[in-house]
Amino acid sequence: MDLRRLVRGRVEWPRLEAVVRELVRRYDRETLHIRFLEADNWLSTPMVVDDQWFVKVISRQNSLVHALFTTGRNIGAFSSGTEGFFEHFGTPLQMAEHELEATKHLREIGLNAPAPVEAFEVEGLGVLVLEYLPDFHTLDSAPREEVRSLAPDLFAALHKMHDNHLAHGDLRAENVLVRDDGIYFIDATNVNDEGMHDARSYDLACALAALEPLAGAKEAVAAAVTSYEPDELLEAVDFLDFVNIRPDHDFDAAALKGEIEKHAV
Repeated sequence: MDLRRLVRGRVEWPRLEAVVRELVRRYDRETLHIRFLEADNWLSTPMVVDDQWFVKVISRQNSLVHALFTTGRNIGAFSSGTEGFFEHFGTPLQMAEHELEATKHLREIGLNAPAPVEAFEVEGLGVLVLEYLPDFHTLDSAPREEVRSLAPDLFAALHKMHDNHLAHGDLRAENVLVRDDGIYFIDATNVNDEGMHDARSYDLACALAALEPLAGAKEAVAAAVTSYEPDELLEAVDFLDFVNIRPDHDFDAAALKGEIEKHAV
């Protein structure tokens, strides 16, 4: 068993059946077609229901893993000279409710995100239901030229998020979906208000880290400066080393720092 499966854990089949029965009841269906996804997700068991809904089933173990991740990220923030700004939600239901609200806020400010449906609890499991988006690919699977063409749009959307006092908190290439009508954000994470300024810098560092291996440091920074000032990029530099030790990022931090310093000069 790989590390992700071990950490995520396995929700017992009778409890998953209880979730499906509740979905049948809520959506007045006789049967449902369920397709489980082998997604790179540490914090839920994801599935597609009737090719209409994307459902995340969040267990107590997922909640504990989220607490550990949150602690680690906040320690990283401290090591970067700032206060911790990530928040943990104590129960699986609270995690589901938060992501539902975060998705609503993204859509309210005009950014693309799956339509939120509802969040509820079944046998101690948090269940999040979102619109299922067909016909997409993730940014990390896009051809290099497509990534380069979309990079300015990514930073423009991120800047719009920040202008509206929102932060993503977990921006990775696999959390950006690409469709014919543009890019979509998923898996937003909450941050506290006191840490919003630093959270924006962290978001920017994550976006640069996500794009560097896909498009190159020069292209990533060039796209970033279409929406951010050089001094904002310099503030993001403080977080690049921390982002670089995360297991879900692998990029050339030195190359990014060099390109940012060129623009700052």
